Amino acid sequence: MDSPVKDGLPPELRGFREVQRLAYTCAEEVAARLEPGMTEREAARMQREWLRGHGVRDWFHLPFAWFGDRTAFAGFKVPLQFFPTNRELEPGMPFILDMAPVHQGFTADIGYSGCLGPNALHDRLLADLEVHRKLILDEVRERRSLREIYEDVDRLMIRQGYANRHRAYPFGVIAHKIDRVPRRRWSPRVFGFGAQSLKGLAGDVLHGHRDGWSPLWSPYGFSDHPPQPGLWAVEPHLGFRGTGVKFEEILVVTDSKDPGQSAFWLDNDLPHVRRWAEERVAA
Repeated sequence: MDSPVKDGLPPELRGFREVQRLAYTCAEEVAARLEPGMTEREAARMQREWLRGHGVRDWFHLPFAWFGDRTAFAGFKVPLQFFPTNRELEPGMPFILDMAPVHQGFTADIGYSGCLGPNALHDRLLADLEVHRKLILDEVRERRSLREIYEDVDRLMIRQGYANRHRAYPFGVIAHKIDRVPRRRWSPRVFGFGAQSLKGLAGDVLHGHRDGWSPLWSPYGFSDHPPQPGLWAVEPHLGFRGTGVKFEEILVVTDSKDPGQSAFWLDNDLPHVRRWAEERVAA
């Protein structure tokens, strides 16, 4: 598959993979419990409670939930609109669960797209995300600049007939670097983001600015550089007529000269990847 290692991940990467799998397990179990009439705030609380019940005490950011046209960030103008609301879930309505727990000092940031019952448009959008995962990996291995890769993802979405919705995120990011977080008995939060994680990201911003790179993968000039080795939480997000879908998962970038090991997705056993494989078998 895409990763150069199967069960032989080094301990450092294994820790990140475990917390990423924990987060996706949370998303699947919460998604299975969603019912008509539940609100985004209730879905976000369900994620928090599930993760806390499994040992999570710190966060890159607290869980989000978006229902209906909010999955496509319809009308989003200010950051406060990203936070969960009292929007209620209805039959056939798409939803996105997004969480970024820190566990045992390891960080994950994941996005899970689902739908409460059949929705052909949602199925089509989710299927069309698969080529973005391959495009991003291929171009990172080619050491294209982050800005160029972003533009190529944008062009692919336009060819598919969709709108780029990750451009609505702060700084228009499609990804950001993640790293280990120092373990503390208590970690305060700032507007829903863990203080230790923000401190680490701010340190990367300052260090990267000095050395000519950015931990934020955006369409702007500060991302006009090759991928920096490390772990990136990547989240292509496309939208069409009030329906949005995305995945978010960890991409590992190394300084290896071997193209096959210079970049790889940390885990190929994730819900969206399994879904695409099942659809190919069914076809």
